[in-house]
Amino acid sequence: MVMASIALTIGSPMFSKPMRPPAKSSLVKLRLVWGPEEPLVIEEVQVEPPQKMEVRIKILFTSICHTDLGAWKGLNEMQRVYPRILGHEAAGVVESVGEGVEDLKEGDHVVPIFNGECGKCTHCESPMTNLCARFRVDPFKSTMAGDGRTRFSVINRAGERRPIYHFLNTSTFTEFTVLDSACVVKVNPMAPLRRMCLLSCGISTGVGAVWNTANLKEGSTVAVFGLGAVGLAVAEGARLRGASEVIGVDINLEKFVKGREMGITKFINPKDCDKPVNEVIREMTNGGVDYSFECAGNLDVLREAFLSTHDGWGFTVILGIHPIPRLLPLHPMELFDGRRITGSVFGDFKGKSQLPDFVDKYMNGEIKINLDGFITHELPFADINKALQLLSEGKSLRCLLHL
Repeated sequence: MVMASIALTIGSPMFSKPMRPPAKSSLVKLRLVWGPEEPLVIEEVQVEPPQKMEVRIKILFTSICHTDLGAWKGLNEMQRVYPRILGHEAAGVVESVGEGVEDLKEGDHVVPIFNGECGKCTHCESPMTNLCARFRVDPFKSTMAGDGRTRFSVINRAGERRPIYHFLNTSTFTEFTVLDSACVVKVNPMAPLRRMCLLSCGISTGVGAVWNTANLKEGSTVAVFGLGAVGLAVAEGARLRGASEVIGVDINLEKFVKGREMGITKFINPKDCDKPVNEVIREMTNGGVDYSFECAGNLDVLREAFLSTHDGWGFTVILGIHPIPRLLPLHPMELFDGRRITGSVFGDFKGKSQLPDFVDKYMNGEIKINLDGFITHELPFADINKALQLLSEGKSLRCLLHL
């Protein structure tokens, strides 16, 4: 068992250098959250060794996604499990592996993925989905798949051991974390882990939604609603696929500057429009765009995205995390005009079998994606609360935290 520094929510954060863990269990410093919107605090937590088909990795870089922000705020009932270690975008090195793990070994460079791939179930064997029957993303899940227990624990003031819960199969706001091997992707050891961190979620989700989910064709027109990291990754993916026009929609004018770097050709601020955005876009594009991508997690925005596409063939991809229990703002008859709508998880990438090839093509120059452009801030792990604030205020895309 290792003791790790993690980020918890409560009190003022304190930071200390990571300790080299013993061969088995140890104490590690990590950031825990004890309740909704409480500051993440450094705690010394016991991290158990990996069990059968599990991997323990040393986190070197982690970043904050809007999903982490939403979980921290307790926006969805399904995410209100505390105390918990949040975080799901990261990169690191394998520290140890459990029984039965054959595709990973100590020292391998890896990225964790929230949407796992066992490679053996009917889902993993099907080319029609990237959802694994057992290790798919599950916001209700807060323990390990093998035994239903956690691998993190803390001793309270009464001397009792208290479990610390997992988050999205990953829990990366920590020096060391334990994951199911199905949720760990080995990458090219020459690839800079600083950049590979972004492939754990945001960039893979956005680019994959364009390449895999929509299979966007050269010359297509695109509208992106919400220009956070995922939305700009959509724009980057559309640029690389040769889209003829990429329209960015956001109320934050600061996003427009960054958007130009990512291939956005025109911008719309809904606050400046005297008519619905979908009407503005349809007038700009002679009937509507070929593809729209909703990246805001707002149902009113989703309806605008859907209506902004061209009747007969328009295709809308949902990427935003939406509040519960509201439902789609569409009538079934609206789908009879030829428009289609679908959701996309992790950009429809099969993580373990497809991401390594993506990384190799990035390294040899076949994929010229601007990963550095998404890193707007870099801070020490101790400043994680500052990073949360930057994202909450719309001032950062990805704030990279160094452990």
